Amino acid sequence: MAVYVTEHPLPRIAYGNPLPVVEMPPLVSQRLTNGGASVQSAVFNSATRMIGVHTDAIISIAVGVNPTATTNDKRMAANTTEYFFVEAGQRIAVINNT
Repeated sequence: MAVYVTEHPLPRIAYGNPLPVVEMPPLVSQRLTNGGASVQSAVFNSATRMIGVHTDAIISIAVGVNPTATTNDKRMAANTTEYFFVEAGQRIAVINNT
């Protein structure tokens, strides 16, 4: 399993609305791998307000200051990408799921 995490600032605003895209390059890129136990990312950058998560396997994720992912947490399907608002100083934890 490989999970790719990109960190981004808040989206830019145009005509009073956030643009539905993220800035590139990302502030930080991380790659997480694991077997059957929860694995944490590094602490998010001080400018990070959004993360992109791409997974090549079925996983569950948890976000927080010191998260531990379980198979009861938010599930992501294989080969998908999702974006989440987060706080600087948090981390993401991932675990394989079915």
